[in-house]
Amino acid sequence: MRRRPKILAALAALALPIAAIGVSSSGPPAEASTPAPGLAAAFQSAAQQYGVPESVLLAVSYAETRWDDHQGKSSTSGGFGPMHLTAGDPSALVERSAGQKLAKGDSLRTLYEASDLTGLDPVALRNDAAANVAGGAAVLASYQKSLGLPVGAATSPASWYAAVASYSGATNKVGASAFADDVYTILARGAARTTNTGQQVSMPAVAATPERDQLSRLKLAAGAKDSAGVECPSGLACESLPAPYQKTGDAATDYGNHDLANRPKTGKVDYIVIHDTEGGWQGTLNLVQDPTYVSWQYTMRSSDGHTWQHVKADDVAWHAGNWYVNMHSIGIEHEGFAAQGATWYTEALYRNSARLVKYLAKKNNIPLDRAHIIGHDQVPGTIPSTVAGMHWDPGPYWDWEHYFDLLGAPIYGHKIFPVRTGSIVTIKPGFASNVQVVTDCVTAGTACAPQGTNFVYLRQAPDDAAPLVKDLGLRPGSSASTTQVSDIGARAAAGSQYVVAQRSGDWVAVWYLGALAWFKSPASAPDAFAKPGLVVKPKAGKVTVPVYGRAYPEQAAYPAGIPYQAVTPLQYSIGAGQAYPVGDATIETDYYRATTFDGQPPTDHVQVLGKDRYYQIWFGHRMAYVRAADVDLRPAF
Repeated sequence: MRRRPKILAALAALALPIAAIGVSSSGPPAEASTPAPGLAAAFQSAAQQYGVPESVLLAVSYAETRWDDHQGKSSTSGGFGPMHLTAGDPSALVERSAGQKLAKGDSLRTLYEASDLTGLDPVALRNDAAANVAGGAAVLASYQKSLGLPVGAATSPASWYAAVASYSGATNKVGASAFADDVYTILARGAARTTNTGQQVSMPAVAATPERDQLSRLKLAAGAKDSAGVECPSGLACESLPAPYQKTGDAATDYGNHDLANRPKTGKVDYIVIHDTEGGWQGTLNLVQDPTYVSWQYTMRSSDGHTWQHVKADDVAWHAGNWYVNMHSIGIEHEGFAAQGATWYTEALYRNSARLVKYLAKKNNIPLDRAHIIGHDQVPGTIPSTVAGMHWDPGPYWDWEHYFDLLGAPIYGHKIFPVRTGSIVTIKPGFASNVQVVTDCVTAGTACAPQGTNFVYLRQAPDDAAPLVKDLGLRPGSSASTTQVSDIGARAAAGSQYVVAQRSGDWVAVWYLGALAWFKSPASAPDAFAKPGLVVKPKAGKVTVPVYGRAYPEQAAYPAGIPYQAVTPLQYSIGAGQAYPVGDATIETDYYRATTFDGQPPTDHVQVLGKDRYYQIWFGHRMAYVRAADVDLRPAF
């Protein structure tokens, strides 16, 4: 129902992040341990040369890029290297020599500021990671000096709060303090990871109570220009930009672009749907203000995570392409292009999105797991004819594992439980090192630039040369799935769950779309881990069980004046002997009737509740629903 088109765009840059580790909340301030050669040594050297505590320099870089260098390519906000030194609009970069003064209005182009402070050429600052780190240290130190605060590698990390806030480039207190608070959270936890270039960098946890009162020295505006009534956490720069609810023609059914409701009374909120915009943020904001278009609850900017709210959480936005999911979800659009990945999916975007999702999940009692915090690519088709046209964003380059680390709900399984026939496995392939072959990002038939991916391929046999599994909904013929960037037919994404059907050496077969699907998961480097949970199996005597794209009520539940919404099975089915994990056993069987402008109960703007129960299950790449009457609910082996 009512979904917008998405436009495939060209691939741009690389970023290969994995999760942060190590938490400590006590002990004296500490600097990083003696580093290995390479990037770690560059942080140590720059900290000493420019008088910045090494832990602060490491934490700022981690908050900006997680220490990745993007191989000399810019982010969407024109930032380069591990320190994300900014050079203005990345589409209109102007080369400048060292020593050439900044033009008026260029104060946030920190790459050129770093060039002035270090004497290093802007090209080196863009392309050489060590030079970039030195430039970032020089900029941080200059901010500290300008605020009249002490400089020195041995100074307390707590005394650098305002300088760190300045480094964010935010123009208001909300954005600046949110970035600084993230940096000090990273300091408190510590971090360690391998960067996209294979550099191992670590930062021990540091106990430092930031001097937040320093923020007043920056003389920043209070916050967003219009934050009245927004449903956002206090640490997120968020403003209101309402989507129109108005008539678009003479008929009662001519209206847009969302529906008024009273959730959870008219249907509880079960899901938060992660979208990408497939366009820039300004164009996206223009679209959501068009009453003849569709809607979503929030839009988030890539460069800094700035957020606009368009539709209240208790109203129903038109964003998922599935009315049942619309009824029960909140949609968040993230500025970016699914085929470009890390250029647009910035650390600021991930962190602020996680901040918003945690707030919304707590407010609406939504579990923080991959069955409820879902990608648009997990939303099922409503009936067989709509399956092939469903969306695939945020795509293979969205780092679900890092995202759930930020949510405080890491994707996990248990090594202590054996992966055996009948057990549930959770897919967790890593991200940085999981560089799968993906094609057609720019040119048909051409491989996409390598970068980390969030999935493993599923094959028809335990062999690397075996064809990928089939998805009869996406490819109605008998052809196998492909490696095309938009083809999700044979992808098991991070956090998704399946039931093991067989094992053969390093290979694991799971039940997937009614058939066997194989992926390699050697014991030495597993891509899946066992996890307890519930599964559904066809009731005894049933040869097949239908699956559905929505959990609508039975015909008898509809009162007079409200037409029955047919419950139509999809083209898939569950065979005898198969099993699928349960994502949610407590969903509502309902239909929210909202078809006319400002309609009134009892025939419009009313929830129809049914008695025929359904379970949400992990079925293929997308989720699906099964009738409770058709299956048995059991613990996994």
